[in-house]
Amino acid sequence: MHFTTPRQALDRGIATVYQDLAVVPLMPVWRNFFLGSEMTKGPWPVRRLDIEKMKKTADEELRNMGIVLDNLDQPIGTLSGGQRQCVAIARAVYFGARVLILDEPTAALGVKQSGVVLKYVAAARERGLGVIFITHNPHHAYMVGDHFSVLRLGTMELSAERSEITLEELTNHMAGGTELAALKHELSQVRGVDVNELPEDEDVTASAGAAD
Repeated sequence: MHFTTPRQALDRGIATVYQDLAVVPLMPVWRNFFLGSEMTKGPWPVRRLDIEKMKKTADEELRNMGIVLDNLDQPIGTLSGGQRQCVAIARAVYFGARVLILDEPTAALGVKQSGVVLKYVAAARERGLGVIFITHNPHHAYMVGDHFSVLRLGTMELSAERSEITLEELTNHMAGGTELAALKHELSQVRGVDVNELPEDEDVTASAGAAD
């Protein structure tokens, strides 16, 4: 199946929450919730924005995800990174997503805000959505994932159910454990190199899927 626009994918129930969230920081929360899909009222061609209905709907949908904001008129840029991620998730769910693809949602967040996002990822899964969670962080993946896939250079290195793999094993795969072992063996032949002091590879990208 090939899509030419994000709208076509969403019509099939597939939504992506991008790493940059695709929000306008200076616009209110409710405007960002309906960005590109605004509700209108009145006869054509003088239809106008149905602001009250959009605010009410946004508030209800955010509360359904456990997100309670005192002021939906505040610029979305004033929210924390975790809150903005959650608004983007709730927006995707409201507009019909059945499969949610999250691209590094916790990459730029601290521990507390990452916890907020992971909680809502789990909430989306419990609502019956399939969730594909792409991340470099094996700890985050393991907390919410049911099935894990590790990709390296376009090939599948690992595909395992949660019951088949431990966090330590998942971390080893994502850190390039096999390659590191081979490299350490090679360098052990080089005089003056203490292989036990070599740093772990922190630049390998991995993906973990949490699918219901």
